[in-house]
Amino acid sequence: MKKVLLVALGSTARADCLAHAIHKSHDSELHSFIQSKNPSVMHLSKSHQIGKLDDFSAIKKYAKQVKPDLAIISPDYAIAIGVADILSELNIPVFAPKKSLARLESSKSFTRRLLEKYQIAGSPEHKVFESLEGIRDYMLYLKDFVVKPDGLTGGKGVKVFGEHMKTIDEAVDYCTEIFSSKGIVVIEEKLIGEEFSIQFFTDGKVCLPSPIVQDHKRAFDGDLGPNTGGMGSYSSSNHLLPFLTKEHLQDAQHITNKVAFALKEEFHEYFCGIMYGGFMLTADGVKLIEYNARFGDPEIMNILPILKNDFVEVCEAATQGRLDKIKLIFEEKATVVKYAVPEGYPENPKKGEVIDISEFANTTAKYYLGAVEEFDSHYPWKLKMGTSRAIATVGIANTVEEAEAIAEHSVRMIRGPVFHRKDIGTKELLQRRVDHMAQVRLKK
Repeated sequence: MKKVLLVALGSTARADCLAHAIHKSHDSELHSFIQSKNPSVMHLSKSHQIGKLDDFSAIKKYAKQVKPDLAIISPDYAIAIGVADILSELNIPVFAPKKSLARLESSKSFTRRLLEKYQIAGSPEHKVFESLEGIRDYMLYLKDFVVKPDGLTGGKGVKVFGEHMKTIDEAVDYCTEIFSSKGIVVIEEKLIGEEFSIQFFTDGKVCLPSPIVQDHKRAFDGDLGPNTGGMGSYSSSNHLLPFLTKEHLQDAQHITNKVAFALKEEFHEYFCGIMYGGFMLTADGVKLIEYNARFGDPEIMNILPILKNDFVEVCEAATQGRLDKIKLIFEEKATVVKYAVPEGYPENPKKGEVIDISEFANTTAKYYLGAVEEFDSHYPWKLKMGTSRAIATVGIANTVEEAEAIAEHSVRMIRGPVFHRKDIGTKELLQRRVDHMAQVRLKK
């Protein structure tokens, strides 16, 4: 049996999805180093250890005990601080980039400058600032803009003028707040269009795309409320989206191929892992919003359940630089993910509330546990929630409409003080996306 070490937060459904994919592999044995308890990940693991992801000595000690044949690192923080580097020092093949290469996600200014240096198309108009000098003038010049802190923000640090900041003074104040913590600010033009994401499996030489996914960040139906880590997502059976064509996929692929090459030129090492591109289709074509250096959450749950390849074998091939020998195959199915979250999420979530998932025995949907813990070992279907996204349900079917019905039916089976977005994957919401894109093109 191949021993696979999973390094994860634990309190995310992404970790549970990865654990299931590893466990499903025909000859793999899962061992997990997780920062917090996850009943499902712990159940699927041959062994597990709870510890902080920045405790390098504990991770190394556990890795030496397990002697894994492969390590997979899940969260952005662990990748950004160099967990891949310390495991590589133990001669463990790692499916995740090293700290230097992970700057692709951990530093937005680095990525914009990389695209500039290697003349890669796709960036919006932007400037990088390390002080307030010139910021107000640039905001006035752009008129519509976005303020981005340079580092990791859990998907919640980006603020859009006109939505999160009503005046230039508020925008400057936000930049002052970022600078006060020794931060760097990227100011970008506000792109108008529809967002989509592609998670590329890469060994640094070949970038293999997975089905395109659209995430929903806003907390409430109708894209209202504060931003979250992601309330749900969907993908289509043709692996595109209703407003996208194969040519748009090729454009995103072209950008990613060039970025992978630029990283090799810059660091003389190959990026191994997931290059998750967040793109926007605009009237002027495909633009790059940002890259992440790991799987998305919830987007991972749209792709791994329909991956027909052995997941561990694909990751191994990437660490060995032979992804050119792999043909990724995904079922021609649509998927819809819906997250159940504690009441009050994301700004004032209730903590420690108990939910009951006993009715999941009657669902055809897949589900993955996030920020929950076992409440009572005698009642495994009762779970105690933390303050973040609790459980993700995944509907898989021939059409998005059918997959949405499965996910919605399943998430409604959770008993307790939770809520979810009911509109994700619905026919009405998808049509609004298509109509919006049509309006964007007309205005050009």
